[in-house]
Amino acid sequence: MKLVISLLSVLSLLFFVACGGEKKAEEAAKPANPNGLTDFEMENGIGPVKEKIVLGEIDPVKVAAGEKTYNSLCAPCHKLDKRLVGPAQRYTVDRRTPEYILNMIMNPDEMTKKHPTGKELLAEYLAPMTNMNLTLDQAKEVLEYLRSIAKEGHEKNIVADPVFKNAKK
Repeated sequence: MKLVISLLSVLSLLFFVACGGEKKAEEAAKPANPNGLTDFEMENGIGPVKEKIVLGEIDPVKVAAGEKTYNSLCAPCHKLDKRLVGPAQRYTVDRRTPEYILNMIMNPDEMTKKHPTGKELLAEYLAPMTNMNLTLDQAKEVLEYLRSIAKEGHEKNIVADPVFKNAKK
C-alpha cells in the first residue's frame, strides 16, 4: 500500500511540474509589454494602418501631390533638415516604418499619448503634432514625398539635424 501511495505521489508531482512549466516558458519567451500595445503597434504605431504595406518604386505623381500637402500643412512645423517645432523630416523613412509614419500622420493624438516613441517626441519637442485630418491616400502621398526627399538626401549627402538634441549627427 505504501508503494502505491508513493508511486501515485511521484506521478502526481511529475504531472504538475510538466503542466506548469509550459506556461512559464511561454511567458519568458514573450516579454510583457508595459504599454499594453501589440508587437505590431510597437513597431508600426497606433492608428488606422493595422497591416504591413508594400511600397513599390517612388511614384512622381504622388510625390508632387505629397509635396504640395507637406508644404501647406507640415512645413509650418517641420523643416526638411532642421529642427523647428517638430523634428527634421528628411530621413524620417530611415527611422520609422511606412506604417508608423502613416499612423503618426493620421493619428498623432493617440500616438503621443500611448506610443513610447510618440511620448519621447512629445517630451523632446514639447508640442503635440496637430491632426490635419488627412485621408489615407493623402498620407500615402506625403509618405511618397518623404521617400523622395530621403533618396535625394542620400544621393547628395545632405546632413539633417538629429531628432533628439543629445543624438549625434
